[in-house]
Amino acid sequence: MTEAQPVIRQVSSRIVYSNPWMTVREDAIEHPDGSPGLYGYVVRPDFVLVVPEEDDGFHIVEEYRYPIGRRSWSFPQGTAEADTREDEARRELVEEAGLRAGTLRYLGRMDNAHGMTDQGLHVYVATGLTKGEPRREHTEQDMRQRWVHRTEFEQMILDGAVSDSSSIAAYMLWRLRRP
Repeated sequence: MTEAQPVIRQVSSRIVYSNPWMTVREDAIEHPDGSPGLYGYVVRPDFVLVVPEEDDGFHIVEEYRYPIGRRSWSFPQGTAEADTREDEARRELVEEAGLRAGTLRYLGRMDNAHGMTDQGLHVYVATGLTKGEPRREHTEQDMRQRWVHRTEFEQMILDGAVSDSSSIAAYMLWRLRRP
């Protein structure tokens, strides 16, 4: 990864909107040629995504996603309060899928939507799973969970049943970093 000096200079920044989950900022900027511009983006905390792997397949969750107006399958993910990212991943896995991981392996960090937000995601793979009851938040009351074979998961991506870009990117990272 190459670290470079910013080519766009921030002239000013203001908060346009804020709630407990996100902040929308609007920055006056200056392009490399000196011309002015405006950039709006969402500031959100990083989140974790867990790939619960078992028997050449995965445990996935489905819920209604208000911004897209439909249900969608994905890997368990979110921002549970915890001391470390690993603890956060373990907590999300229990909350959404009712699973405890014997082993949790860090796969890496990715940018969520780098043209719209500063938010990143930290991807873990969970193995040695023990089943229990989910501890879902009130907002996850419609969530469902199921196990799918890896080939079925890939077909769900092709069919659009799994359209969550974070889950698809995490799956690719999982494929590239398989031991």
